[in-house]
Amino acid sequence: MDIRNELKSYIVKEGMTMRELVDMLSFEYGWSDSVPNFSGKLRRGSLRYSEAVEMADVMGYDIVWMKRK
Repeated sequence: MDIRNELKSYIVKEGMTMRELVDMLSFEYGWSDSVPNFSGKLRRGSLRYSEAVEMADVMGYDIVWMKRK
């Protein structure tokens, strides 16, 4: 699964729309409130790690690093 589809699946799993997520990110972290800008980041694969952490936070997730066995 590519990163774009994986992130979109988390949005859907939370019962959210892209609009709702972008609004939350704009309110909490000052992101642009443009859905096309956010969608473009996912499409281009240009989402920064710090942005992924913020995205996870507003959806109620933590990003956890686990050592492979």
